[in-house]
Amino acid sequence: MSESLALRVESLRKYFPVRDVWKRRVGWLKALDDVSFDVNRGEILGIVGESGCGKSTLGKTVMGIFQASAGSVLFEGNDIAGLAPHQSRKFREHLQYCYQDPGASLDPRWTIRSALHEPLVVHTSLGEAERESRVREILRAVGLPETHLDLYPHEISGGQQRRVGLARILTLKPSVVIFDEPTSGLDVSVQATILNLLLSLRQEFGLTYLFISHDLAVVRLICQRVAVMYLGRIVELGETEKIFNSPSHPYTQSLLSAIPRIGGARVTDTFTLAGEPPSPLNLPSGCRFRTRCPRAQAVCAETEPGLEAFSGVQVACHFPGPAA
Repeated sequence: MSESLALRVESLRKYFPVRDVWKRRVGWLKALDDVSFDVNRGEILGIVGESGCGKSTLGKTVMGIFQASAGSVLFEGNDIAGLAPHQSRKFREHLQYCYQDPGASLDPRWTIRSALHEPLVVHTSLGEAERESRVREILRAVGLPETHLDLYPHEISGGQQRRVGLARILTLKPSVVIFDEPTSGLDVSVQATILNLLLSLRQEFGLTYLFISHDLAVVRLICQRVAVMYLGRIVELGETEKIFNSPSHPYTQSLLSAIPRIGGARVTDTFTLAGEPPSPLNLPSGCRFRTRCPRAQAVCAETEPGLEAFSGVQVACHFPGPAA
């Protein structure tokens, strides 16, 4: 693994068993199916797609919250995908996950001080004075006053809860942080504050981000590269501006054409995405997007395309190219 890489995911799969009323397995739900990508040190890689495409499952499987069905996650030169929780703990303290709703991850019975001390108690051998010093340092870094240490989660705002969630992660001095919808449910002004904070923390602590979001405008603003997911697979991967300015996969084109423009107008002349995604319990043969694709031909039902280089990006399509 190159020293310039922070994370390498290879052929990652996560299948959930589907059971009948007698608890017998009758099939598999393929939430992730052969996902591969690299994340460079200091980079922000965006993961986008419709609800149910596997974005959050990808983040949780990389983190180890879900056990991978197959594939590898190389972090700091070690494959952590197949390790038991107690074996991977020493690696995963440097790979942290920020939940979509940080308020739900904070114990309502604990003060902010107790919540920030907990990861240090579990993962380090620091004394109480050293822990308190680090907690106060990190709290200042995320822009919260030390007086908040004695407050409870319900006594602070949603934006402040996001900052506490960030502080909990940073106490362990991670190198890679996985964000799951970090700006969802926030006012626009608060979103901007949180995004600026993420960028400044990345610069200050040398962090690498995996940024999962449905907000394409936010992804375009802060991500260097983007991976577009559809039904558990990456269908397009490349530099953010290349994908947003000239998407090559028909799914990416349809997804981006739904972005509202200034004034509220939507782009409808090239909007070709129709219907609902197929059930992940019964995926179409060949290309999984073919049932909704205006370019689908016979070969699309016969062979599933893999990611191939095309026009400066990687595209999983038999007929990639600009929108008609």
